[in-house]
Amino acid sequence: MADYRDMWKDLGMDLETHDQLCEVLPMAFTDVYLSQKNRPENMGYYDFVVSEIHGVRPAELVEAQKKGTKVFGTFCIYVPDEVVFAADAIPTGLCGGSQFWVPGGEKVLPTNTCPLIKASVGARLDKTCPFFRIADMYIGETTCDGKKKAWEILGEDVPMHVMDLPQMKRRKDYKAWAEEIKELKGTIEEFTGNKVDSEKLSKSIKLINDKRRALARLNATRKNKNIPISGKDSLLISQIAFYDDPTRFTEMTNTLCDELDKRVEEGVSVFEEGTKRILLAGTPLAIPNWKIHNVVETSGGAVVCEEMCTGTRYFENLVDESKDNLDDQIDALADRYMNINCACFTPNEARIDDIKRLCKEYNVDGVIDVNLKFCNLYDTEGFLVERELKKAGIPVLGIETDYTDSDVQQLRTRIGAFIEMLEK
Repeated sequence: MADYRDMWKDLGMDLETHDQLCEVLPMAFTDVYLSQKNRPENMGYYDFVVSEIHGVRPAELVEAQKKGTKVFGTFCIYVPDEVVFAADAIPTGLCGGSQFWVPGGEKVLPTNTCPLIKASVGARLDKTCPFFRIADMYIGETTCDGKKKAWEILGEDVPMHVMDLPQMKRRKDYKAWAEEIKELKGTIEEFTGNKVDSEKLSKSIKLINDKRRALARLNATRKNKNIPISGKDSLLISQIAFYDDPTRFTEMTNTLCDELDKRVEEGVSVFEEGTKRILLAGTPLAIPNWKIHNVVETSGGAVVCEEMCTGTRYFENLVDESKDNLDDQIDALADRYMNINCACFTPNEARIDDIKRLCKEYNVDGVIDVNLKFCNLYDTEGFLVERELKKAGIPVLGIETDYTDSDVQQLRTRIGAFIEMLEK
């Protein structure tokens, strides 16, 4: 990584502690990613982004701020980036995928809080994430109780806007979510001093739809018998999508897809013939959480799909681009985002339908249902997911994990046995 210490210092970061993170990440990335054989050449861009993850993009955001642009830190795929861009502002993802940050979160949160929330809070309070330091405002949402209370802590020293996500999917709930988007628009307009009009919103809807199209194209290549890219690399691309400039990301991902399409035509696969095809379902895997993919793909399996927020939930379903007035555009945004099937909803049969559909589309041999420890939503829903998959004749393995490496050998044993069972 280039020298960004002056920028980090200006952001008020704890440089000594942050140096410890910078020492560990390259080694982990090399072990998990650079050790792979026959990787697509165009993965070089994403490797570069990770190598400069706390440098290049933060520097771009800081430069934008110097020109008067506001930066909004977002936690969840329910927050409509389209509205932020339409106000001539920039949304960015925030840190939350490493055990490194968890102890900082545990200083103020119960131990039995999910690692994603603990890591996010720790990254902010310990001043070791530039994205948390840069953001002028955070946008949260009410997808779970742990997050709702964490927002109160994070909002003590940075402005916080919380969107109230309905927990059911009745018509009135869609209308309520449209009102939340309108309220968010008003907050962002007031905070930035920039007006959101239908023309700007139309452009930003297409901007984010194009990113979704690129991710959908990438994932479609994984449906082939010959799999041209590993699940680990696909996950990395999805994780980077939360941070990178959307225009650049879309361009680079489509360039990669051109290479993948050629690989498919030529019958190139990164896995041996007969490797069992695994779908991962469940909680999101924020960067740099690569543990489960790495275990699966070093235990004889190939991850071909993720029914996760860092997977299909992020890019499936486009916002209707035909609307030309603000009210209709906001309704279109509400319709699209309310069709994300998170475990926070009740009832939630649509998510089970999604998983079964994806199993067919990606020709899946088995499903691993992943739950981050203490995520009660996905843990409880796991009972229904696994029961219905078994009824449908789809082999499924439920696992619970966190960000530590203490359970890697146990996971390797269980996942290896599951894959071996699929071969019989």
